[in-house]
Amino acid sequence: MQVVMTEAELGAFLAREFPQVAEDFVVERLTAEGVVVRLRVAERHLRPGGTVSGPNIFALADVAVYLALLARIGPVALAVTTNAGIDFLRKPEAGRDLIGEARLLKLGRVLAVGEVLVRSDGRAEPVARANLTYSIPPAR
Repeated sequence: MQVVMTEAELGAFLAREFPQVAEDFVVERLTAEGVVVRLRVAERHLRPGGTVSGPNIFALADVAVYLALLARIGPVALAVTTNAGIDFLRKPEAGRDLIGEARLLKLGRVLAVGEVLVRSDGRAEPVARANLTYSIPPAR
């Protein structure tokens, strides 16, 4: 799949279109199949028990697939999640950022399917695995 947006362009798009979350996420790198995104874990992302909350882990997965899709189709703000599933595999460490490695499995005209493995920074074992489907709006 051809890349049409760079890491910097994806970061700028996120800051412009979603400023409410842009400071939390950093595009680390584009890959041949998708993108690697970092969630900068802060106190607001934690839940009792000293771990990152499930909604924040899901947000990382959703943003990572969204950016993997945009890297291939360009800045289409109205591409939306139509289906999602997530498996929480183990407790992430509260003092470490989370890294989401997303890859697109299928990119069609109206739907894209992707998956994400989420890991605590520096750890090999995944803390979550997610699969998401996005709807791509028709070209205007």
